Amino acid sequence: MKNAFLIKGDKVKINFFSILIALLCCFLFSVTCFAGKLETRVENSIDVLNEIMAIPEKGIPIDLLKRCRAVAIFPSVLKGAFIFGAQGGKGIICSHDPQTGQWSPPAFFTIGAGSWGLQIGGQSTDILLVIMTKRGLDSLLTTKVKLGGDIGVAAGPVGRRAEAGVDLLLRAEILSYSRSKGLFAGLSLEGATIFQNPDANRAFYGKELSGRDILIDKKIKPTPDGKKLINTLEKYSSH
Repeated sequence: MKNAFLIKGDKVKINFFSILIALLCCFLFSVTCFAGKLETRVENSIDVLNEIMAIPEKGIPIDLLKRCRAVAIFPSVLKGAFIFGAQGGKGIICSHDPQTGQWSPPAFFTIGAGSWGLQIGGQSTDILLVIMTKRGLDSLLTTKVKLGGDIGVAAGPVGRRAEAGVDLLLRAEILSYSRSKGLFAGLSLEGATIFQNPDANRAFYGKELSGRDILIDKKIKPTPDGKKLINTLEKYSSH
């Protein structure tokens, strides 16, 4: 009986450790999948930037990219409504030093908003924000920031037509651009909230990092995907 009990106890131990190993493998697999999705998000951000800048007459003025403090890209922000509306998406922010022209690795952020009114429809929209001031960037590194409330946001100019008014527009803290893929009447970022995604930072870089660690203090080197994004930003801001 004693030997049988020990054998049974050993089986229990073996089963316990087997379950523990299986759970650990599942966790590591989920982290790897999450990181893979984040790499896709960075690649999609590169695609959005390339598509917006593909036609100079309709793209973001180069002077704005040269002088901005950061760029935020949210690919495929989903918006839908039936009386009540909501929009949300995930993206990245890269900071920029106008003096040196250097861009930081991407930090991960989320955007979301709700609305009410006589509306119906749905769409997927790529959103790009050009953060023009240090205050604008610092505000995005707080817990949450509401556009149009905590910080001013205005529709950004496009192409060469904006050159005459660039000096005036540079006074804005955030300039917004969008590229719609669906059918929805209008897009407003007033009231939209942007907040950091530390879980995504950890999964992508393999360590605990805040948005400030990445964008301001430069505590991490860019990954290969991050470097591709930086190269793309440099291409459009150094012309």
